[in-house]
Amino acid sequence: MPMKRTRLSLRSLTGRMTLATCLAASCCLVLPQISVAQNRGPVQRTIDGKVVDKSDAPLKGAVVYLKDDHTLSVMSKITGADGTYRFGQLSQNTDYELWAESNGKKSKTKNISSFESRNAFHFNLKVD
Repeated sequence: MPMKRTRLSLRSLTGRMTLATCLAASCCLVLPQISVAQNRGPVQRTIDGKVVDKSDAPLKGAVVYLKDDHTLSVMSKITGADGTYRFGQLSQNTDYELWAESNGKKSKTKNISSFESRNAFHFNLKVD
């Protein structure tokens, strides 16, 4: 059985090469942008600060509460000897309420809005 030969015209070959070149170029332009966006991930918020008494001395063992206003769940942290606390990996799309309690006394409540553009918050909470 004789082998069938196919003749490609120069125009047909040029068209195929142009299409292949365009596809290769578009992949090179699109793929790096996708991978960069995937590596970044969502930006997370943090809240930290110090709990102090009425004379501004750090309060060891104070409980700091963070309430998610969407789910109504509450997280808590206990301050160390220096009175500091930290909440991390918080959603940007949620409103929060923050307050501290120690020995039956409570600080004023601080509010963090989802409309706030910052991602890091620092609050010193005074328990009177």
